[in-house]
Amino acid sequence: MKSTIVIGHKNPDSDSICSAICYADLKSRITGEEFIPCRAGELNGETKYILEHFGVEAPKLITSLEPRISDVQYRDIEGVTPQMSLKRAWEHMRDHNIQTVPILTKRGKIKGILTLGDQARFYMEDQDPAVLSKAKATYSGIADTLQGEVVVGNPDDHFSKGKVVVAAANPDIMEEYIAENDMVILGNRYESQLCAIEMKAGCIIICLGAKVSKTIAKIAQDAGCTVIVSPLDTYTCAKLINQAVPVGYIMKRDGIITFNLEDLVSDVKSTVSKKRIRYFPVMDADDRYVGLISQRNLLDIDRTRVILVDHNERGQAVDGIRSAEVVEIIDHHRIDSVETMNPIYFRNQPLGCTATIIAMMYSENSLKPEPTIAGLLCSAIISDTLMFRSPTCTPVDEMVAKNLAEIAGLDIEEHAMAMFNAGSKLGRRSADEIFHIDCKPFKADMVSITVSQVTSVSRHELRKVKDKMLPYMEGLLPNSGSDMLFMMLTNIIDESSELLFVGQGARNVVRTAFDVEPEAESVTLPGVVSRKKQVLGPLIEAIENM
Repeated sequence: MKSTIVIGHKNPDSDSICSAICYADLKSRITGEEFIPCRAGELNGETKYILEHFGVEAPKLITSLEPRISDVQYRDIEGVTPQMSLKRAWEHMRDHNIQTVPILTKRGKIKGILTLGDQARFYMEDQDPAVLSKAKATYSGIADTLQGEVVVGNPDDHFSKGKVVVAAANPDIMEEYIAENDMVILGNRYESQLCAIEMKAGCIIICLGAKVSKTIAKIAQDAGCTVIVSPLDTYTCAKLINQAVPVGYIMKRDGIITFNLEDLVSDVKSTVSKKRIRYFPVMDADDRYVGLISQRNLLDIDRTRVILVDHNERGQAVDGIRSAEVVEIIDHHRIDSVETMNPIYFRNQPLGCTATIIAMMYSENSLKPEPTIAGLLCSAIISDTLMFRSPTCTPVDEMVAKNLAEIAGLDIEEHAMAMFNAGSKLGRRSADEIFHIDCKPFKADMVSITVSQVTSVSRHELRKVKDKMLPYMEGLLPNSGSDMLFMMLTNIIDESSELLFVGQGARNVVRTAFDVEPEAESVTLPGVVSRKKQVLGPLIEAIENM
């Protein structure tokens, strides 16, 4: 059974990360199948503290679900060396039912490509009788092509000078067309063999498996003439001998199209659709050949199975969500725009935290979470509800969190303060890091907005953050893709937020949403700590009524 990814939203908070880990655990325990917790962004300080506290590894980072070549079932077919004969290359292609074979260096890099078309053109075109020497075929390759063996000479030497001739005439006539270094195909006649050697042939090929006399072998060895014996007749040897040409001689060297394992399938499809090549080499990160891919492979790709937790908006989902198969959604936010191909299990409850829902699902399935899982779920609830201070917090959230704390052996208040302190070390971070700790995009009446939120237990820390965030937001806005940017600086102890804003019309939106007159580009909102329940709704309503 194929594994399923469980993943939260971009710019993940503690609920997003902990819910992914815990729901993957729950699903694995219920089904016995593989569910892999993942994350769509970097961890914030609070979440890092939680994971380290419970000794849990961070989920795998996935920046896109857009399928890559590594997700495709490409063919694991070996390449060949430039020295391989055309005969052996053809057999390799026939045995694997492919029409393209990569030619590789000793280190596995692509040196060239050989196709059936290349071979066909080579055989159909009139070849120079000296093609074997120009291609520097080895005597062992020639013998192998002719199903024979080298009986005199070094099999690893190359035939590098001369042409191929067939000695069908008597010795007197042979002398007229055999030149020095030629390769002579002949029969079992002693005088013909001797004549070829005396004419300084570089190699003689004796057909029909004729036995080589000791005298001829001695004379050939002394003359530096290689002797190959083949069981084939003269006609067949003459017909097949050019198949001994090394593939490196006719392979295509320039304009070779290769793909990397990390290339997007969509990009590869666009390229191959314009080519009439059946197979393309696939390379790894070190540019070494790993296999072949065809257009059919690209059509047969399986969609990644995904479960979304703590979100259901396409704008917040990991890139490439359209290419994946969403099979479940577990969330506590408003329902938005993630589309699915088929009906799915979608659980959405008006609670303060996704982790609360998942904890309830353990109970519904008569399962008790392990202490570590209970600790993660409890931490997520503490984080999302600001230790039960947020108006999004329900009695159910608080009750579930206390039950989980008991399983995990946690003191909620002590653990909460440690979490908040770990997450609020904002002075060490850049403005860009702070803004993206927890920011989410939204759309209202064709207006795009982004709402970021940071929390702290220190007024002084939040005051210092404000001084650098407004200039940063002004600079970010033109290239952000949003019409307005908002940022909540939330003081957990005071249970209040200062809302910063930039963008054309943002002041009017804030004035209408909260019935206040903003000073400069910020407004203080006492009792406001929840982005979802106290800020997002009024902002969207104000935009829609403008």
